[in-house]
Amino acid sequence: MSRVKRFEEFRFVGVRDTMTVYDTDDADQTEVLQARLDSDNLISTKQVQAFGPDTLEEARNRGFKPA
Repeated sequence: MSRVKRFEEFRFVGVRDTMTVYDTDDADQTEVLQARLDSDNLISTKQVQAFGPDTLEEARNRGFKPA
C-alpha cells in the first residue's frame, strides 16, 4: 500500500482546516485524503500535519478527530 507523497513515513496525517486525521494504512481514508490534497492544494498552503509520535492518541491530543 502506498502512502501520501511527502508523508510516506507517517501513518496518521491530519488536515488542519477540518481538524481531521486520516489513517494512511486504510486504503479508503488514503483515497479521501489524496483527493483533498489534490483538489484543495493543502500541502502548498501548509494545511497538512504529521504527528510525533505517529499515533492516533497524539493526533487526538492536538485536537484532531478521526476520519
